[in-house]
Amino acid sequence: MARSMAALLIGNANYAGAGILANPTHDAEDLDAKLRTYGFNTILRTDASHKAMDQALREFRDLLDTHEIGLFFFAGHGMQIDGENYLLAIDTDTQTALDAQHSSLPLNKVVSALDQSTASTKIIILDACRNNPWERAWHRSVSVRGLASVYAPKGTIIGFATSPGEVALDGIGRNGVYTGALLQHIDAPDCSIETMFKRVRNTVAATSGNTQTSWEHTSLSGDFYFNLSIGNVIDEYVETALADSLFDLDLSRPSHKVIEQLKTLNWYKQNPAIDGLNAAEINRFGKNSCFVVGRNIYQAACGSSSSAIDFIVTFVEKTRGVKAEKKKALLDGILFEIFFDSKGARRPEIKGQRFNDVFELQRHRSLATSFEFIANSLSAVGGDYYAVPGKGHSVDVTIATKRQGASTVVDAVYLGAKDILRVVEDEFTSADDTTNIRAERFIEKLSQQLQVPKRLLTITYAPLAAAQADKFQVPAGFTVAKE
Repeated sequence: MARSMAALLIGNANYAGAGILANPTHDAEDLDAKLRTYGFNTILRTDASHKAMDQALREFRDLLDTHEIGLFFFAGHGMQIDGENYLLAIDTDTQTALDAQHSSLPLNKVVSALDQSTASTKIIILDACRNNPWERAWHRSVSVRGLASVYAPKGTIIGFATSPGEVALDGIGRNGVYTGALLQHIDAPDCSIETMFKRVRNTVAATSGNTQTSWEHTSLSGDFYFNLSIGNVIDEYVETALADSLFDLDLSRPSHKVIEQLKTLNWYKQNPAIDGLNAAEINRFGKNSCFVVGRNIYQAACGSSSSAIDFIVTFVEKTRGVKAEKKKALLDGILFEIFFDSKGARRPEIKGQRFNDVFELQRHRSLATSFEFIANSLSAVGGDYYAVPGKGHSVDVTIATKRQGASTVVDAVYLGAKDILRVVEDEFTSADDTTNIRAERFIEKLSQQLQVPKRLLTITYAPLAAAQADKFQVPAGFTVAKE
């Protein structure tokens, strides 16, 4: 179900003797962030030297050994010399064409690295056809505008920011014209990469006043999609269960009557509906209906339905006698509702009110397949996690505090030696606003934002005395969620 994907992204802007390009570092950084949300394992280099680019390519070759999809992206100066293409480092020696050849990254070297790998799908994206500011200084016609045409080996697609003879444009905003268009269209669900590039070409033409035309050379033998909808990666349940806003109720079916009552948001209907569930009745439900019932039980629990909360907490007892397939579907639905919305899209923030109650069930080995299901589902649709929920991996966090009068102030939250505490400012909060929160509630929020169950969080304090605090003073609007 999950795709194994690796990418190397290089953005060079600060060129010696040629001024600073406006967008390439932003282009690489923004595409890197986007690819990580789709599950790519990425290597990012900005303003890289010739040596750093070579080293990054070696790291990328090693990464390709364990990934089925490989992607290379470069933004910066690129040129052709004697019909061969070169991607320039910030310290490329440009005194002569020969010097430039031997201190740049040859595009053919990148193509060969991908071609010789075991990856089945290879993608090369080049926003690198900017003008050659050194051509006149070389006093000979060693280059023409843009990059030369490149042969794409089997299983490879190469996307160019411009057609031969054209020059790529830096954008007027954060991104170049080509990468900006790519970022605009890459999120289209279930859109093949070839179709995406066609949309990019239209946007580039419109943005540049038809002076820049992107193009591709492809020999892909299969389809590739950046953004796969959940219905295309999970075949265990029908699309109307995964995107349950499309689920049509047939009230002649007992399971659908239960779902209708759970959807009322009325405890006086929700609680009796859940209390009436028993093994004999659930075993008559279809698998997809069980999945949607599970989703709505979690929804009701988040709305404080006492019976829904009790059903989750005592799930093993409540489902005793239920067939294994139906029990799994119920729990799959409960877990799915935490991370996916009614359209089947991954939630920007999890529905976390009962997150820890549900993940306490992971202690039961008999329920392991449901946690494998949610881990595989999240991996398949992509996402950047400190630890993929459902895998059972622990995470170590250190909370750094200081004393300020009678208050224990949270200064930082460290994970992997990096402070991940930040403030999301809005019209109601600013970076200077603070609030007091019970220590227990603070840990609960950390757990939800990290998407790591409390039992898998190892928390230490600096200084150690802060572990005894009942309350913390924290920034209003704080978060430790992945950016």
